Amino acid sequence: MEKQNNMSFGYQLLLDLYGCKPGVCDDLTLCYKFLDDAVIALGMEKQSPPNIFRSDEVRFPDKAGLSGWVPLIESSIVIHTLTPKDFISIDVYCCRSFDIQMAKKICQDFFHPRRIDTQYIERGMDYYKSGTDYHTVIVSKADTQSPAVTVSRKKDSLVLNR
Repeated sequence: MEKQNNMSFGYQLLLDLYGCKPGVCDDLTLCYKFLDDAVIALGMEKQSPPNIFRSDEVRFPDKAGLSGWVPLIESSIVIHTLTPKDFISIDVYCCRSFDIQMAKKICQDFFHPRRIDTQYIERGMDYYKSGTDYHTVIVSKADTQSPAVTVSRKKDSLVLNR
């Protein structure tokens, strides 16, 4: 399926929500509803209902909160909450463009953060191009101290050791 050479394969929105309304980071029902409603509001298609899990706050007190995701035909929406800091991180990844402002509004309406930091990334820039000099990066654990990184291009290979 050949598309325009300037198209990206996917679009990833990373949202960091600081100072969320007290209690929302532990609200399993609210976070589940967020995942369910965000899919509809952004015009995406679910592969299955959301999954959401509570962290063991006794074993991991600094990580107390929830983690959840909803798999999409287009990719996924992921949420991680950290109750001790009323912090939520959200990752929306989709293989078609979507309304960033709507995604931020949904977060604002559900969690009432004092501040939202945003990062937007275009992924797979060479996916639709043919005959490109693409490369693959493979990271594997060489030992317990550092990973070995192999970068393979069509014509050569480069190994980086840290």
